[in-house]
Amino acid sequence: MNQQLLAKTFVELADNLVADFDLIDFLRLLTDRCAGLLGAGAVGVLLADRDGELRVMAASDEQVRLLELFQLQNDEGPCLECFRTGTPVIVPDLTREVDRWPRFVTAAHRGGFGAVQALPMRLRDEVVGALNLFRAAPGPFDPAGTLVAQALADVATISLLQQRSAQRSSVLNEQLQTALNSRVLIEQAKGKLAERQGVDMEQAFTALRGYARAHNRRLSDLARAFIDDSEPLPGLGS
Repeated sequence: MNQQLLAKTFVELADNLVADFDLIDFLRLLTDRCAGLLGAGAVGVLLADRDGELRVMAASDEQVRLLELFQLQNDEGPCLECFRTGTPVIVPDLTREVDRWPRFVTAAHRGGFGAVQALPMRLRDEVVGALNLFRAAPGPFDPAGTLVAQALADVATISLLQQRSAQRSSVLNEQLQTALNSRVLIEQAKGKLAERQGVDMEQAFTALRGYARAHNRRLSDLARAFIDDSEPLPGLGS
């Protein structure tokens, strides 16, 4: 494991404690770094909205985003179980869980995934979501890697729950609702850019994210400007 990158990741996640931050970009950083540091084939994050319903908020690639959506639509899978129990759900071989999650296991196999570990995003008794690491090949997970993943999930959760006051829940709900709205804008912008440049959705997201960072802009604001064609955006074709 790259110890220097791991230390940098903890700092980047903790930096979000001191200022307003772009939640979508923050969660995508979490998924990307978990994939890179821990060798996961794909990583997803589910967070609960104001009504306690889970939403797909970030995914390291399109395939795992669709699988996470499949879990929610079918109310079945390890990530849902992790969120509801507040405890890790570690599955080294999904083929052995057909009776437990028949539809999910079939969908995961179809997507090229053979193992998963779902880790709670929890601070004491409050569970706000789940961090989910998928791997193509079945086999035991490295316990040290699991501890690192849970630590990253814990730091991210603390960042999400930064307002430690009586209004903390309402602040978080407002953040999540804003993030959900931003997610819709970003998905629309991804689709428009993918069609315009003839690239796939993942490449479109990477281009949007890179442009936002290079120009010091919030990803959601850039997405809105690109969708509306409200300003010239050299390099994005508008």
